[in-house]
Amino acid sequence: MITFVICLVALVLGYAIYGRFVERIIAPDDRPTPAITKADGVDYVVMPYWKVFMIQFLNIAGTGPIFGAIMGAKFGPVAYLWIIFGCIFAGAVHDYLSGMLSLRNGGSDLPSLVRQYLGGTAAKVLLVFAVFLLIMVGTVFVYSPAEILGHMGGSKVMWMGVIFAYYIVATMLPIDKIIGKIYPVFSFSLLFMAVALVVMLFVKMPALPELWDGLGNMGQQTDPAGFTDSIFPCLFITIACGAISGFHATQSPLMARCLKSERKGRPIFYGAMITEGMVALVWATVAMWFFYDAPQPGYEQIAGGAANGFHTSAPMVVNLVCNDWLGVLGGILAMLGVVAAPITSGDTAFRSARLIVAQALKINQLPKANRLYICIPLFVASFALLIWQISNPDGFNTIWQYFGWANQTLSVFTLWSITVYLVREKKPYIITLIPALFMTCVCTTFLAVSKTAFGLPLGVSYAVGAAALVIAAAWFGMWLKKYKKA
Repeated sequence: MITFVICLVALVLGYAIYGRFVERIIAPDDRPTPAITKADGVDYVVMPYWKVFMIQFLNIAGTGPIFGAIMGAKFGPVAYLWIIFGCIFAGAVHDYLSGMLSLRNGGSDLPSLVRQYLGGTAAKVLLVFAVFLLIMVGTVFVYSPAEILGHMGGSKVMWMGVIFAYYIVATMLPIDKIIGKIYPVFSFSLLFMAVALVVMLFVKMPALPELWDGLGNMGQQTDPAGFTDSIFPCLFITIACGAISGFHATQSPLMARCLKSERKGRPIFYGAMITEGMVALVWATVAMWFFYDAPQPGYEQIAGGAANGFHTSAPMVVNLVCNDWLGVLGGILAMLGVVAAPITSGDTAFRSARLIVAQALKINQLPKANRLYICIPLFVASFALLIWQISNPDGFNTIWQYFGWANQTLSVFTLWSITVYLVREKKPYIITLIPALFMTCVCTTFLAVSKTAFGLPLGVSYAVGAAALVIAAAWFGMWLKKYKKA
């Protein structure tokens, strides 16, 4: 487990060293935060720092760092590299700076920040894009916990109804009534699961694939786009939440409205992303040992089914691993975390969508009726998407693919907005420019190669992605020259 241990240490050092470097660039101070200047008892509410961290971690985690890591493990040890480098240099920077920009702009949401730094046209595109993504997040994160709960008792449809009912209540109520009280408990469950699995890994000390054994695919499994051997771009779409995720930029403003001091931004925003990277690292390691390298006894059937849409069985994988390794009590706590994480990410996704729409339409959110007017269309759209997903045999796969691509594309908007901000503030913008260019290339290439989009040959798709990279770099260079001249 040499590579695994090195990667764990790298994530800790990344927080301590690179996180501190990024913090010095943004230079947090003692200015009043939106939680104080705009306190309304609904969305702008000061909460204890430890509670804000636990909520932020649970909001951004969902099933992404678990299911995505399990799916991404089929690409082999290269998944380790994407998790640590993506998390330290892209994802954590993305989360921290988007949270800090929100703090310094009155708790503004992502579309408002994009309008300020990229212009009105980009903001309008992102507004529709972000609301669509958040609806997909809510839909995806209804299905997976309902599937897990259905195995424990009751029907899947019944649990979907229960989860939707909870969504309505949690989205409408002030943030400190439900989210502030129960999220820390569920967050502890998710952290417990990850720590317990790490302990079991060190107890069992399995022989795992190392980086020097090769970076290629393990067992020629099929990735979500239907291709084999296409590590680029599919790995970078499959493992999203454990490396970088645009969805997080819709969640950071929620917690930016609850912070009393800017100085806690790094442990909360940057630190939560590093913690999520550790969760992804653990599940990628478990998946490599159990299912891909040489499937452990009793797991061959699941591993063999990976080529036929393995990620639809991810809840079953989690259930099996937790019960086998952690026993009954540990399994219950672990499953609580896996069930709670997507549900809580789903309700905060709808909450973010409500606030984004409200800010765009300038609808006061203090009256409960105004919140309800916005929520109802969002839930109707999500429910319709869910019905289609259930009736379509490949519905979950299709939605997950579009969710993955849309999620990473949202990070592109955020990274470019932060880059423009850093240029205007005369700060080292290279820290977000490189991730912005890379993710622009990844998302363009995946859109070209994916069978759910254009379905172009891999070589042609690489050419399209390279062209997008060159155009983006040239466009930024021309803008930068013009800006400095002005």
